[in-house]
Amino acid sequence: MSLIKAKNLDKTFRIYQRGEGLRGYLKSFISRDFEEVNAVGDLNLEIDEGEMIGYIGANGAGKSTTVKMLTGILEPSSGKIEVDGLDPHKHRKKNAMNIGVVFGQKTQLWWDLPVRESFKLLKEVYEVSEEDYEARIDEFDEVLQLSDFWDQPVRKLSLGQKMRCELAAAFLHHPKIVYLDEPTIGLDVAVKERIRNFIKKMNEEEEITVMLTTHDIGDIEDLCDRVVVLDEGRKIYDGELDTLVNRFTSRRLVMELRDGEEFDLEMEGIKEVKREGGSVEVVFDRDKVSASDLMRKILDSYDVLDFRIREPDIESVVKKVYNEGL
Repeated sequence: MSLIKAKNLDKTFRIYQRGEGLRGYLKSFISRDFEEVNAVGDLNLEIDEGEMIGYIGANGAGKSTTVKMLTGILEPSSGKIEVDGLDPHKHRKKNAMNIGVVFGQKTQLWWDLPVRESFKLLKEVYEVSEEDYEARIDEFDEVLQLSDFWDQPVRKLSLGQKMRCELAAAFLHHPKIVYLDEPTIGLDVAVKERIRNFIKKMNEEEEITVMLTTHDIGDIEDLCDRVVVLDEGRKIYDGELDTLVNRFTSRRLVMELRDGEEFDLEMEGIKEVKREGGSVEVVFDRDKVSASDLMRKILDSYDVLDFRIREPDIESVVKKVYNEGL
């Protein structure tokens, strides 16, 4: 069942353009020039309950604008949105009770209050019972280790500690959907792993739908089976991550042969063979030949000392999509 439906969604901003110098400043009192910028155009999107999708694109592609429309912060210029059957802009309060949001550069915690007090306030805002609150804080603490800084003011937290709190706050009321906008930006490897484990746990065990916008390829690899790619506000890909990777790359079989041994293999699906000394790299199309069939053929014909399969580099695929489109 679809939890989010967006049909022909469009968002256009009018940007004021002021002329240069004093003359331009004075002219603006009489007449103003505006430029229309289309941030999101003709977007159709459906997300089912319990899904976790990666919503990716280059800077300025329209990711954050989409999230702001889905949360009700922005009203679409045209098109239709339903989040759990509600128009998020017209029913902002009802929608807010069903969602959680983490914006990497903004906070929902109170700056001067201890973390504990911020969570108590959020408990009242979202009408979470005392029993559920205690159980969830214990559950969150297990993965995110909030008790290490539970009594510190938010302003004294490190970036990693603050982001762990932001995540816990977004999931505190067990919303139906959580929007995560760059949740691991600027964090070290250990904190990223903790955060990814927590997101995965909430999605799998509590069946909370997650929409993740990120530039971190590790987030996409670890968390998302489905990705939606935006380019200049328009959707250019919506499907499995593996399918996107396979479309742009091939797998590689790297082998070590005995020095001096010739290598000449003809087989459907082989795209390229590179050789340097005893090392041979075979580039092949996985849709036409499997790694096991290729390896069996090679082992029957050659004396292989060692081999490994080199998987496609997802980061290079995403960069290619950003730079060249589909």
